Amino acid sequence: MTMVSRRRFLGGSAAAMLGAAMVSRAGAAALPEAPLQQSPTMQPPLSPASGRPYQPVATLNGWTLPWRMRNGWKEFHLVAEPVEREMAPGMTAHLWGYNGQSPGPTIECVEGDRVRIFVTNKLPEHTTVHWHGVILPAGMDGVGGLSQPHIPPGKTFVYEFEMRHAGTYMYHPHSDEMVQMAMGMMGFIVVHPRDARSLRVDRDFVFLISSYAIDPGTYTPRVAEMTDFNMWTWNSRVFPGIDTLPVRLGDRVRIRVGNLTMTNHPIHLHGHRFEVTGTDGGWVPPSARWPEVTTDVAVGQMRAIEFIADNPGDWAFHCHKSHHTMNAMGHDVPTMIGVPQKDLASRMSALVPSYMSMGESGMADMGAMKMPLPENTLPMMSGQGPFGPIEMGGMFTTLKVRAGLAANDYRDPGWYRHPKGTVAFEYTGND
Repeated sequence: MTMVSRRRFLGGSAAAMLGAAMVSRAGAAALPEAPLQQSPTMQPPLSPASGRPYQPVATLNGWTLPWRMRNGWKEFHLVAEPVEREMAPGMTAHLWGYNGQSPGPTIECVEGDRVRIFVTNKLPEHTTVHWHGVILPAGMDGVGGLSQPHIPPGKTFVYEFEMRHAGTYMYHPHSDEMVQMAMGMMGFIVVHPRDARSLRVDRDFVFLISSYAIDPGTYTPRVAEMTDFNMWTWNSRVFPGIDTLPVRLGDRVRIRVGNLTMTNHPIHLHGHRFEVTGTDGGWVPPSARWPEVTTDVAVGQMRAIEFIADNPGDWAFHCHKSHHTMNAMGHDVPTMIGVPQKDLASRMSALVPSYMSMGESGMADMGAMKMPLPENTLPMMSGQGPFGPIEMGGMFTTLKVRAGLAANDYRDPGWYRHPKGTVAFEYTGND
């Protein structure tokens, strides 16, 4: 691919740099706007106002980054910066991200697009951006020290390449990577097919899996943690803060998942069978697809699944590692199942008036208990459903299949109204 020359693009700058180029003062005057978004509510899909047509995606608890067309280039502007992210009502994390959020906004474009991505660094240290899975020139790959200089604080670099393949990709730093990714620096890339009629679905959702180690009562992740994470998130949100997936009965639905944690995640959907239709390497030919109700997403991988939403109701959608559906989970809690605590509880209450015993019969009572918690800390299990506490946290949400939803309606339709005789009931010995 032929790039525009630095001299022509940057208005006469004679500076030549390997890899991503640093924007000169002349070029900075032409920077596209860097939109900011801080709301954790999913924004409506962004239909393309310029460039090639495509069907946009819906980012759970997120948004799509706007762009401008300039001389045949699709231009985006990412700003790496400290952000605050509400993980669920009652807990806010101090993270690093892009354009006001962690994860950063989804970048959408079309196969064959020439993209120019400006990256401004407002972090207290240098950074880069790696375009995970995208096939591009080596000098645009974003590995600091190897393929480009690190982006110093206060500077803007520009990346230019052609999106050669439709598919599902990610972006994240390759610069002080352990710290910056542990702080939430990541985002999604969706490259749509050149033919807008190809691979059509009715609803197309995306989210990234990330994990954090945030001690109860604190706000900032422990960046040196390797295994003992306690906040398992989709798009840096935990249940009950994760958006639901409202779909119309009969819709063909696609869900794209990317994993930037340090472990794998078996993603499980209730009430439907799906096919794995996309991987890191692209789309799976129809003849090679396989049916599943759970698919494992390994570290650094992406998966796209598709299904027909032909079963109305509210259906659980979650990671099947049980400790990944808990919030602020401590790994040093003793197992007290079967251990009588009545006498212990009375003696402890005399010493600690706020003491509560739990665990003698399991942990389910936590869903209904109103235990005092440290500041900025969520209960391990939270969220109310139509039949009582939903004993989940972390990587859990619901697929809500309804007849009569409008094509572009992503509002939560409320709880499902079960037809008479279709809810499990207590047996009393009477027919």
